[in-house]
Amino acid sequence: MTGMITQTDDIVSVRSLDVVFHSRQAPAKAVSDVSFAVKRGEVLCIIGESGSGKSVSMRALMRLLPADRTKIGGHITVDGQDVLALSEGQLSRVRGSSISMIFQEPMTALDPVYTIGEQIAEGIRRHEKVSRAEANQRALELLELVRIPSPERRLKNYPHELSGGLRQRAMIAVALACRPALLLADEPTTALDATVQIQVLILLKKLQLDMGMGIIFVTHDLGVAAQIADDVAVMYAGRIVEYGSARDILLHPRHPYTMGMLASTVHGQDRHRDIEAIPGSPPDLRSLPPGCSFAPRCKYALEACTKAVPPEFARPGGGYARCIRMTEIVHQMGAPQPVHA
Repeated sequence: MTGMITQTDDIVSVRSLDVVFHSRQAPAKAVSDVSFAVKRGEVLCIIGESGSGKSVSMRALMRLLPADRTKIGGHITVDGQDVLALSEGQLSRVRGSSISMIFQEPMTALDPVYTIGEQIAEGIRRHEKVSRAEANQRALELLELVRIPSPERRLKNYPHELSGGLRQRAMIAVALACRPALLLADEPTTALDATVQIQVLILLKKLQLDMGMGIIFVTHDLGVAAQIADDVAVMYAGRIVEYGSARDILLHPRHPYTMGMLASTVHGQDRHRDIEAIPGSPPDLRSLPPGCSFAPRCKYALEACTKAVPPEFARPGGGYARCIRMTEIVHQMGAPQPVHA
């Protein structure tokens, strides 16, 4: 797949997405020329460092960014609807029904003054013509679906009365209440311990297969991407710098940034070998460097890398990478030991 390919059976198609935040100092281009597509029943993982544009892209898909300070350009189609052309009333009907989101921290996403049952039932009654009793029954079934123990009792609990893992499962139940075609998961396992994280990942994958949803999963954890993803998009400084199948990206990275991320993880590394951290810091989005944004941190960079934004070069395993030295780097230097997909 390249950035320009879309297909009719895609549940979501994003083409040439740009997001610019306006401030007193200078405009910040948080997302630049981002394109991807996800079919029903597929999982796309977007990975990258904090500030790379992952969460901003997700919020743009639901138009949750502040309209008075944000300019969104490009094309976003979800379940056959042009998201950027929808009115506020139309958006309120689409959110929760066609597209839904699991936020990173459920304690701030869930309303503290309403019970878990009330919050699930509210979405059902908002989008479907059902009675209060029917909505409450569906809420109970959803808590059972996400495997919350003692679901009848948990319906009456407030968010602060649940553990972090149970709150995250409740957040998933809220997101799935109206059977959305597309589920956005914004680092939903970051605040959980390893055991609960694995349980939530297994649950999401099972629900996705059972319900036939498309999922876009945002994470900075390559191990999580290896467990859940069909395709992977690697973002840096607001751009997708590498795109392909999860297996190809994680086993055979072609972009220096992806290689650096893999080299800086403990997965699959020799215990006697030092972890190779990527030097430097991500650039200021208000003053991006010319050419390749990763060039100032890249040990393979040439002067040509600073002249123009690299185009999409086809990867041998499918997809693309934005690096003018891709073939040369892999051939001469080799790739680091990857995360096992």
